[in-house]
Amino acid sequence: MDGGRYSFASSPKADPKAIVTGGKGSKYRFTVLTDRLLRYEWSDDGQFEDRVSTFAVFRKFDVPDFRVIDTKDSLEIVTQFFHLYYDKKDFTRAGLAVTVFLGNDNTWRYDGQNFGDLGGTARTLDNADGRIPLEPGILAQKPYAVLDDSKSMLFDGKGWLGTRVPNRKDGYVFAYSGDHKAAIKDFYRLSGSQPLLPRWALGNWWSRYHAYSATEYLDLVDHFKSDGIPLTVGVLDMDWHRVEDVPAKYGIGWTGYSWNRKLFPDPDRFLKALHDRGLKIAVNDHPADGIRAFEDLYKDVAKALDFDTSHEDPIRFDCVDKKFLDAYFDVLKYKLEEQGIDFWWVDWQQGTDTTIPGIDPLWVLNHFHYLTSKRNVEVLERPLTFSRYAGPGSHRYPIGFSGDTLITWASLAFQPEFTATASNIGYGGHYWGTRSNELTARWVQLGCFSPILRLHSEKSHWNSKEPWKYERDCYEVMKEFLILRHRLIPFLFTMNVRASYDNEPIVQPMYWNHKDKEASTVPNQYYFGPDLIVAPITSPNSKATLLGGTRAWLPPGRWIDIFTPSMIKVHRPLSKIPVFAKEGTILPLDVSPIASHGVLVVVGADATFDLYEEDESGPSAAGLPKEALVHTSIQWLQSHGVLRISQDTKRSTRKRHWSVRFVGQTSKKSRDMRTEDYSTVLDLGELKSGTSYKYLYQDLQLDVVDIPARLHEMLYRCESNYQVKGIVWELVTEDPSPVHVRMAKLYALDIESDIRDAILEIWFADQRALGKEGAGSRRRDGFTGTPSLNTTPVTRSLFGLRK
Repeated sequence: MDGGRYSFASSPKADPKAIVTGGKGSKYRFTVLTDRLLRYEWSDDGQFEDRVSTFAVFRKFDVPDFRVIDTKDSLEIVTQFFHLYYDKKDFTRAGLAVTVFLGNDNTWRYDGQNFGDLGGTARTLDNADGRIPLEPGILAQKPYAVLDDSKSMLFDGKGWLGTRVPNRKDGYVFAYSGDHKAAIKDFYRLSGSQPLLPRWALGNWWSRYHAYSATEYLDLVDHFKSDGIPLTVGVLDMDWHRVEDVPAKYGIGWTGYSWNRKLFPDPDRFLKALHDRGLKIAVNDHPADGIRAFEDLYKDVAKALDFDTSHEDPIRFDCVDKKFLDAYFDVLKYKLEEQGIDFWWVDWQQGTDTTIPGIDPLWVLNHFHYLTSKRNVEVLERPLTFSRYAGPGSHRYPIGFSGDTLITWASLAFQPEFTATASNIGYGGHYWGTRSNELTARWVQLGCFSPILRLHSEKSHWNSKEPWKYERDCYEVMKEFLILRHRLIPFLFTMNVRASYDNEPIVQPMYWNHKDKEASTVPNQYYFGPDLIVAPITSPNSKATLLGGTRAWLPPGRWIDIFTPSMIKVHRPLSKIPVFAKEGTILPLDVSPIASHGVLVVVGADATFDLYEEDESGPSAAGLPKEALVHTSIQWLQSHGVLRISQDTKRSTRKRHWSVRFVGQTSKKSRDMRTEDYSTVLDLGELKSGTSYKYLYQDLQLDVVDIPARLHEMLYRCESNYQVKGIVWELVTEDPSPVHVRMAKLYALDIESDIRDAILEIWFADQRALGKEGAGSRRRDGFTGTPSLNTTPVTRSLFGLRK
């Protein structure tokens, strides 16, 4: 798009060679974007849509191989992956079909509906207590998915709003036969990639619906610092502006743009104080009521609009009026941003209608807020906004706000699935409920392994998320995982680069990477980056084991926390969350007050991690190619026992103390290595040259799990019958019977299922410790007759948390 302040990059017209139509006056048009992605169109007037839609921004693909069979009454299009059949009439189920060559139930027939039965996401979780219906994504269990784009908002050639011509049909068939990653990559090619987030957005956010004063808010931030809990973003909910003291003749204070001077007598000084403490600041905006006469900037906006202020009439919110939107951004918001507001939390909740039918105000707000935020690029490093999902294409306007969730176990239990499933459409706790230390701790653990972590709560004297307001055990868990979140920022930013440049979201459902049928039966479990698997605990601890449990499936291979090709149930105390790292994993971490190591290595296989960072000494890398980022390559060569770190020292002035933790490996160490929390630590210091090699032991392996010690620890804590504990102990560690016989004896015991499941998890914790004569034999003969899992306490040992 050229011209206009709201222009943005696009290439909406497809290559003519990829288009199949009946010629002049034809009412149908098909575009073969790839050999697995097809656009279909029907138009009563014989004209077709080449403008950008909210979903489709880049339709100019390389032309794939395909052939056309065209007769008087029918049309067929054949690629390597699908076969289209069409009767050349208005689209119907009988007249338009696409058969995908791979898979069962493989023929799609036109019905004007979206289809993607693996789900996508939803506009909001407001008031949701547990599972809610999700809009379709573009991934499916069937070989095809369909995205109907007939009603989406359009943009003209200068980036302004456009509407659809009636009686036109416009949609896309994704014929990917379960190749989910390929489907998502082409989705991003068509719709645009996820923008790169600023590094600070990946840290901890503080937010609360509460009428803070400037002093109270700064004291809060200082309390976090004194407790050693880092923050990078401070959010002010709606009480930053006048709410309670709005004169009745103007309505209520839901919308507002004038600082509440009773709470913030000197906004400029307050915002500077937050910036001086290293925080970026977002404020809440409910724009529906427009700009009213009591607002500080009412006359300024009115002047820009030539609006008569003599009657004190409100300036109506009309986001489809270009003149109003110019004044909204260039006068109203610009003057507030000059004071120090970094980005906006667009909290639109007033429906989907505007004065122009078919244009959703949430779409308008998300799109133009994001484009306008580019003017803050010197402050923000990268544009940013914070709002709800508006439909396919919303991934271009990060960050997504899921709405006001209820504080219940049912609500938490849906959160991991909701987050993971949103990736199927590229869209990579709050109020009510009851106070629960355990629930809060589990929620923060999930947040730690989510794309964004924001602490938030409702306007209630009884409800807030300050860690120090909870009982000691919960406080320690919250603190440690909030610290861990910041230590993960090097990893998170690199995953951010991977998502933006390589179209690989950080959160991916298990079925994206595994065809096993079990992979689709664990919706709450997900990949967090390429090598970590997270299975959050979203239910209360067992009263018998005092452990929280969750159902998990792990693919074949040895993992630092688990090794099994089957479905199991894993159990952890409140201080731990199941996070699994496979052999051959490298994870970079920032230092912290309690741990200085910067790299974690899980031995057992070769590993590589390409760390990407922005050049802290140069200008923002916004809009620059991937090559403009500072690159550090970290490699572990398993068979040779070589650790290699290659730094880009020419463009980076960042000083880093390199300390490497070999997780779950304590059996071998040299003089310059020490044992620490189930790991061996190697301090390398500050590297003097661009590349450093360290030669260690060849073919290092993870330690064999001490099953009796683990079992003893678990049984000792169980609130169960002492005699039963003795029977179980003897059965697992001393009974000479074959494993399958002892398993039958275990199932015959009258014990709680939670205890039995916890025993099984430990019993099969390491196939190398599971000899043919019994679990305590410590054999290393590679016995593989029984599935096994490794229950090293990853959350504390892998990430260096305190005991």
